[in-house]
Amino acid sequence: MFYKQLKKMSSVLFSALVGIVFVISSVSAETVIKAHGISKFGDLKYPADFNHFDYINPVAPVGGEFSISAYGTFDSMNPYSRKGNSGAFASIFFESLLTGNADEVSSNYGLLAESIEYLEDRSWVIFHMRPEARFSDGTPLTAEDVAFSYELFLNEGLLSFRTELSKVVKSVEVIDPHTIKFIFYTEGRSNRDDISLVGGLPVFSKAWFEETGSSLDESRLEPAVGSGPYLLHDLDINKRLVYKRNPDYWGWDIPVMVGRYNYDQIRIEYFADLEAAFEGFKAGETTFRIENVAKNWATKYDFKGVENGWVVKRELPNGNLPTAQSWIFNLRRDKFQDIRVREALGLMFNFEWTNATTFHNAYERIDAFWENSHLKASGLPSDQELAILEPLQHLLPEEVFTMEPPISPSSNEMRRLDRRNQKKASDLLDAAGWTVNDSGKRVNSEGTVLDVEFIVSSATWERVAQPFIENLINLGVDARVVRIDPAQLRQREKDKDFDMTVTSYPISYEPGTGLRQYFGSEHVDGIFNDSGLADEAVDEILTHIIDAQSKSELENAVTALDRVLRFKRFVVFHWFKSKHTLSFYDMYEYPETIPPFSAGYTDFWWVNEDKHQQLVAEGALRQ
Repeated sequence: MFYKQLKKMSSVLFSALVGIVFVISSVSAETVIKAHGISKFGDLKYPADFNHFDYINPVAPVGGEFSISAYGTFDSMNPYSRKGNSGAFASIFFESLLTGNADEVSSNYGLLAESIEYLEDRSWVIFHMRPEARFSDGTPLTAEDVAFSYELFLNEGLLSFRTELSKVVKSVEVIDPHTIKFIFYTEGRSNRDDISLVGGLPVFSKAWFEETGSSLDESRLEPAVGSGPYLLHDLDINKRLVYKRNPDYWGWDIPVMVGRYNYDQIRIEYFADLEAAFEGFKAGETTFRIENVAKNWATKYDFKGVENGWVVKRELPNGNLPTAQSWIFNLRRDKFQDIRVREALGLMFNFEWTNATTFHNAYERIDAFWENSHLKASGLPSDQELAILEPLQHLLPEEVFTMEPPISPSSNEMRRLDRRNQKKASDLLDAAGWTVNDSGKRVNSEGTVLDVEFIVSSATWERVAQPFIENLINLGVDARVVRIDPAQLRQREKDKDFDMTVTSYPISYEPGTGLRQYFGSEHVDGIFNDSGLADEAVDEILTHIIDAQSKSELENAVTALDRVLRFKRFVVFHWFKSKHTLSFYDMYEYPETIPPFSAGYTDFWWVNEDKHQQLVAEGALRQ
């Protein structure tokens, strides 16, 4: 599951604007804003003199170990390359000029940068860096390192990301060792997200790259030198990763870091599959678990650790949007070009039956990319949406304007095969030219059989896919699910060598340029555009989102995009749950108030050492 974080990591970050102190520039006579942070729309929550984020326990004890499982393999500690499979949490070493928080949608505050200065139109920004910032090897972190890191991403970063970055930054100027200026392109584009984009870039040690001759676009087990609070302590390929808290970390006392990263050690144990990982947790090999298997949550927490009170279950509030997890069609395949084929196949997934028989009714169905939010399209387009959509009318199906956006089909939860949906699907395939031959197979006019292969990397996903497969077979489709190891899965997804696979999208309340990497034509073969979607109307709506100058403009454009994407029918939506389901050995503690946008178990939780020692004494854990 951790390789998916690469997607989430590379999607383009936060955004722009807050006015705190105003200074009039004598040169340009335009307003220059000096501030301790920046927000896309409106004001920052925290003032310049804040001591710590509200949800933090500023006196949280430091020490103990956090251990969690991963499954599959890893052969690299470089999370910024397509080459190799990076280890879990491999970006933990690196910091950026700005950092986000967990109780605001899109605000950013100074981390390596103490303050920022920017023109009101956001055509440039100056970062005033903290002179005390140090890399983990003790060397100063300077503006030269920031400029070097930017150049690395521009020249060696993931193709889709560096393509977007090249459109943003016009020039970079190192003013002095602790001051750097970015000047942005302005003609024909919005600068709303630019400051947060460059402020969110990881910063590497220039000296380390020059001394080692390393590149960003390579697979390597030696991590680059960063400035973050953890160091690599132990590495056993495909078995274990251990990160150690750096007692000499430079930033423990700055406001954005107070009360955070309290574990002395973070350990990740690798297992062959999800089932083995669960058994490892039961045996105390790991002490924390994010429970993503509904059947486990409902039926398997009756083991000794739970009975003895050693292991606890928690459901914590989750204010994040669902990730639009889905089965996706690879639109590069000719057989999926006809929208009727995609709609027909999607009709055969019986969520209601699966939810009842496999998930113990733990989930709700996803109907939209911006599910469970005010951004989800509903009804006919509003006047504000029409202002965006009507100029694209020649590129869009009439249904976008005359019908409510499609939702996931409902099915009979009592029967795996819903006959009503099967009839609809059969009619759609017949109309698309895929008729049933004497052998009961769907074939086209050339006699080619309609075959669909699902690729998965765990027994759990195989079990979930199998009823869908059986329904497709009943429809006459030559369907199958193939289970491969996570490394193979990742490589086949990179190579676009699949019919259908599972993906998720980094949906947010205030998205920006990152959406282009997932839905834009320019990135049709990029690492993040799994489906291969390339659509001129979608490209135009993405431009509206990126150029929006107000929150209402942004939200109307996002709703229009949600509407249009759903009419494309290139995904079969999965399910979501609006809570974090966590289980852990009863030694972890957390603040009374959990912020809406992060459960924070690796960020602001801590270990109660007395409880830990009690677990050891009772034989629940080894010392």
